Amino acid sequence: MTNVLTRPREITVNGAPVATGAETLAALVAEQGLAGRKVATAVNGVFVTERDQTWLAAGDRIEILSVRQGG
Repeated sequence: MTNVLTRPREITVNGAPVATGAETLAALVAEQGLAGRKVATAVNGVFVTERDQTWLAAGDRIEILSVRQGG
């Protein structure tokens, strides 16, 4: 993939509107400061594990959930 400047797309992350230049879910997770953390992700209600192969589009609804332990 070439490095081309893209116009930010409007998506929703955990219920909040976000303008992002991230093209993939992996890039969005990193942009949100969560790279390297154990998180669960979903795009438009579908659980996603292959974040680097999941392309984002304007209007997507993203959920990023942190794994919690405790009792």
